[in-house]
Amino acid sequence: MKYGSLLLILILTSFASALEWGETFKPLKGWTTSTVVDVDGKNIKIQSTGKSSFFTNASSPKKAGYLQTIKKFGDCTIETEFLVPKDSNSGIYLMGRYEIQILDSHGKENVGYGDMGGLYRRWDNNRNPKGFDGVPPLINAANPAGEWQKLIIKFRAPRLAKDGKVLEYPRFISVYLNDQLVQKNITAKGPTRAAQRAGWASRDPIFIQGDHGPIAFRKFKITSEDFSKIEK
Repeated sequence: MKYGSLLLILILTSFASALEWGETFKPLKGWTTSTVVDVDGKNIKIQSTGKSSFFTNASSPKKAGYLQTIKKFGDCTIETEFLVPKDSNSGIYLMGRYEIQILDSHGKENVGYGDMGGLYRRWDNNRNPKGFDGVPPLINAANPAGEWQKLIIKFRAPRLAKDGKVLEYPRFISVYLNDQLVQKNITAKGPTRAAQRAGWASRDPIFIQGDHGPIAFRKFKITSEDFSKIEK
């Protein structure tokens, strides 16, 4: 095969595996497209006439539920741009299990696992304490409420044996919030609280939390990857 033909195939493959949010998620009551989003205190105002550029749960921020992708993903890169108003809360669940937290955290000095860019904690009612294994962001890189935020997540799915046993736990290779590194090579040893999937899998849908407060997206791009050669 000629080099030029191989390059063309690689370009087409890369393009086909990069999905924009408008083509990615299953329709869900409470989530809608909008031509305009405007933050007013703790709320997002929307306008839905003309060409839609945004995707939001602003019409039903406490009842919208968990938006999920049509396709299943394993290793992947997520590039997203979003905004939340004051005190709002959401999260992105890789494979429906492992949540990177979205929260109005701007200006907070001591950030925890529940702040913007944190890996949310796991939960077990039979443990003491019941919540455990949360990982706070390395720094507080959150913009003020109402401003656009940029998040880039590189995720490596678990490696499983034929019998389903875990050979390697899933890992967040890196998480960048507003161009600053907030997570580096952290392991998720089980689903975080409010996970939408249980057990282990190599691929599953990505979910967005929609019942904890208003959020709006202007970009959500998922690129399938192969991080098999990434070192631990």
